[in-house]
Amino acid sequence: MLRGSSLARIDEKGRLKIPRTFRPILEERYGPDLFVTSLRGEFVRLYPLPVWIEIEKKLARLPSMEPAIGRFLDSVNYFGQMARMDRQGRVLVQPMLRERAEINGEVVVLGQQSYLDVWSHSRFESKLKSDPFTEVDQKVLSSLDL
Repeated sequence: MLRGSSLARIDEKGRLKIPRTFRPILEERYGPDLFVTSLRGEFVRLYPLPVWIEIEKKLARLPSMEPAIGRFLDSVNYFGQMARMDRQGRVLVQPMLRERAEINGEVVVLGQQSYLDVWSHSRFESKLKSDPFTEVDQKVLSSLDL
């Protein structure tokens, strides 16, 4: 399970070094291959390839003419690329996505159970302030038995 957060850096070549918090889990449970993408370009999402393949299998069972599916595929494929962690645990994020997500220098890597999200540290801090967890959110979670 990928959980928690860790600060990291994007180097001058556009590589993210996967934090030690997450790297052993990725390597042991999923292997070195990743699908690096985004839904809107605000942040980067790192799917371990086996997790992404399961999503593709689910998509293949759905109606291909559904507009939401087409928009989802357009977004993830536009921003997406296959990547492999190198021996030092680094993964390349393509330049267009780095620029759009404003990830250069310090980033925060968030465990999201089966994948990782990578945010510009300052952008994520702003997001937390502008869109905080609320009592309404708490009630929704309680209604879902959490």
